[in-house]
Amino acid sequence: MKNILVAVDIDTESRELVRMAAELAEKLRARVWIVHVTAAEPDFVGYGVGPQYIRDIRAEDLRDEHRYLGEYCRNLRDRGIEAEALLIQGPTVKMILAEAQKLEIDLVVIGTHDHGFLYNAFSENTALELVKKGRIPILTVPL
Repeated sequence: MKNILVAVDIDTESRELVRMAAELAEKLRARVWIVHVTAAEPDFVGYGVGPQYIRDIRAEDLRDEHRYLGEYCRNLRDRGIEAEALLIQGPTVKMILAEAQKLEIDLVVIGTHDHGFLYNAFSENTALELVKKGRIPILTVPL
């Protein structure tokens, strides 16, 4: 295994995912790709449409997410692990699978949450969808 993709959210639980990916990368001498998929731009916030303050807020959110990913990347590099961070917009499962294929990923690390029946009935379970649709090994980590 030479390439590990760790799919993170912008939250404190993702530190555990990055830590686990780092341990694997050290043992396997693999590169780590830290990927966060953010919501796609709403149609009304396009470059020429929508109030300026909404575009400004969205831009600030994206800068914050990018800084967050950069911190993870620097921490891995400080440990001697080759790492890159990617901030991508779009549907989460589709974008993770597309990046995994493009980057020739050997393993995807993703967190799972224990939700109730109603939550699962109405929300996408990213880890489950990746397992169903993916053609590469996926390590799910309970958070």
